[in-house]
Amino acid sequence: MMAMLKRLLSLLLSCFSWYLISLPSPPYPDPAEFIQCLREKIPSELVYEQSSSNFTDVLASSIKNPRFFTNATARPLCIVTPTDARHVQAAVLCGRRHGVRLRVRSGGHDYEGLSYRSPRPDEVFGVLDLASLRSVSVNRSESTAWVDSGATLGELYYAIARNNSRVAFPAGECPTVGVGGQFSGGGIGMMMRKYGLSIDNVLDARMVNANGDLLDRDGMGEDLFWAIRGGGGESFGVVLSWKIQLVQVPPTVTVFSIGKTLDQGAIDILTRWQVVGPSLPDDLAIRVKVQGQEALFLAVYLGTCSSLVATMGRRFPELGMTSADCRSMTWLESAALSFTTLANIGTPEEVLLNRTSSLNFSNKGKSDYVRRPISKAAWNDIFSWFNTSGSRYIMLEPHGGFMDRVPADATPYPHRNGVLYIIQYLVFWQGGGGTAPPAAWLDDFYDFMGQHVSTNPRRAYVNFRDLDIGQNVVVDDVSTFDGGEVWGERYFMSNYRRLATVKAAVDPTDYFRNEQSIPPLL
Repeated sequence: MMAMLKRLLSLLLSCFSWYLISLPSPPYPDPAEFIQCLREKIPSELVYEQSSSNFTDVLASSIKNPRFFTNATARPLCIVTPTDARHVQAAVLCGRRHGVRLRVRSGGHDYEGLSYRSPRPDEVFGVLDLASLRSVSVNRSESTAWVDSGATLGELYYAIARNNSRVAFPAGECPTVGVGGQFSGGGIGMMMRKYGLSIDNVLDARMVNANGDLLDRDGMGEDLFWAIRGGGGESFGVVLSWKIQLVQVPPTVTVFSIGKTLDQGAIDILTRWQVVGPSLPDDLAIRVKVQGQEALFLAVYLGTCSSLVATMGRRFPELGMTSADCRSMTWLESAALSFTTLANIGTPEEVLLNRTSSLNFSNKGKSDYVRRPISKAAWNDIFSWFNTSGSRYIMLEPHGGFMDRVPADATPYPHRNGVLYIIQYLVFWQGGGGTAPPAAWLDDFYDFMGQHVSTNPRRAYVNFRDLDIGQNVVVDDVSTFDGGEVWGERYFMSNYRRLATVKAAVDPTDYFRNEQSIPPLL
């Protein structure tokens, strides 16, 4: 009898859950009722309304790009700063009930600011800021950790190393990036050739879905677990925390930074790097920053200087690397370096715990993937684009190694076997504002580069978000699958369709939505 009652209760809950998730949001948002609902369910000190004295400070606390912090920027109705899962569940249920969508922010690095602003000035929305959910719990015996989405990569690296300096985690180079955003988009970094992306090392997750349910991997099922690991943030729910597999690192790693000007043979060396970089031993990653008339080769090697010198002499003698170029340090110290230069060697490890950043410079980014080496003649043309002054550069990050051994459909991130490297384009200008001459230069340069990069489609990396490649089309308050194809297939290739199928199963009313969220394939 008891077993029968349990099955009946389970069936009723399942039906009720489907009823809730199938209810369309009200056709018009009710901001007053939404705020009142939040007040009833969440402590008042965790909800910041526009009338709150510190609303602007809280909004700006994680903004990394002043381009989206101007008087013309659409501001959220309120900011909710949850301290546990119940607050997130309450915010989602209040939003569903009263027709107010939530945008979710972990570190604030979204290249288009979609985690805290809307490009549509008339949209009524709230922001769920996860910065207070930032704990890191390391299990030394299992070499695993649970990390909250609101933690930064710097906080994650620091907590791991303080517990055990012989393990680490493969993720990005910028320490202020939020874990939630990094993992949601894949997570490239300097150890991906050895250990893969961040998402290749995620074992479990806890999330709140569009129904307000708190789910782990078992509860969400393998399809949804697949989708949240690289399918882009703010599409399927709010991921609160991630269980990750830590990876082994030696007690000492070796780094170098070698700059080569055009007169020193930068083009010849860079042309050669395209073939060598993705085929080097997995424990060596050399990325290249092209700025002005110089190529800067930045390396992290999971080994000693003597071993690195021998490897470089055999595999990449063109660079002319010697033992004098070596800098030996712990892996954590290498992670504390600036993500664009090795000039900060020796900076205290505590720099990783600094969550603040300057709002002095706006930026715009784009991305490409390269599958065939760019010719020497083409590199001559490329460098001609950098012969004028201006804050602009491209960063080339090699794939190969572990990345070549993972099927394209193993995770939503499809850019695996056959990819030589990814290009990140970045321009900067002082102050805020939506457009500037550097952004126009980037548009022209990006158009020029189309002949040298992947095609059909021209691929892009979702964590280097770019609204210029397309935005969702909304019909009857739901994003359309066909309208999202123009950008979705560039980020996810054939995985876009599977992602849209998962979206239809878990959020058919498209509650979790932004301009490049996955639309439901209904």
